[in-house]
Amino acid sequence: QVQLVESGGGLVQAGGSLRLSCAASGGFFSINTMGWYRQAPGQQRELVARITIGGSTNYADSVKGRFTISRDNAKNTVYLQMNSLKPEDTAVYFCNAAGIRLITGWARGDYWGRGTQVTVSS
Repeated sequence: QVQLVESGGGLVQAGGSLRLSCAASGGFFSINTMGWYRQAPGQQRELVARITIGGSTNYADSVKGRFTISRDNAKNTVYLQMNSLKPEDTAVYFCNAAGIRLITGWARGDYWGRGTQVTVSS
């Protein structure tokens, strides 16, 4: 099994910054892709950013130029640096891990963290 634990959420004023962290632990050898999704009240969960074990990244258009995703493969940790935050960034942010090589074989699906609340006030 894989556990994902997020940290770093909170309340910030518009224009401010936050840094989210997600640490993965459990019985696995590697995680191909780690990423961040978010879900605002009444809306569907959406991709924010993701990064492969090789460092390739994808971003939602709405966060390009403001958010930066990075990972430390040695620590199995992914980070999301969020700058120039806007009220519309308010959501619960979820860590995601996909393409996991477990000790027992390849995982069948993705793993998710429990989420961390990010609130941006205007």
